[in-house]
Amino acid sequence: MTDLSFSLPDELAGPLKSRLADGCYSDAGDYLRDLVRRDLAEAADTAWVRERIAEGEASGYIDRDAREVLKEIIAERHARRG
Repeated sequence: MTDLSFSLPDELAGPLKSRLADGCYSDAGDYLRDLVRRDLAEAADTAWVRERIAEGEASGYIDRDAREVLKEIIAERHARRG
């Protein structure tokens, strides 16, 4: 485990104290750990979305109306189901 020591400006210390007073966190370290976990999870989610976007862009673009393509996909699915 790593110990950290840092100062917060008053505009951040006040809201931190309020969050601790709400009773959701036992202390500032507990709050900070939760923030870091959520930040890492958000970064992972963002990376996943960016990868999916890159895959989509790499697959190419079509010049057709997306609504028409969607209608074709739905029709094909219905045809497969019988």
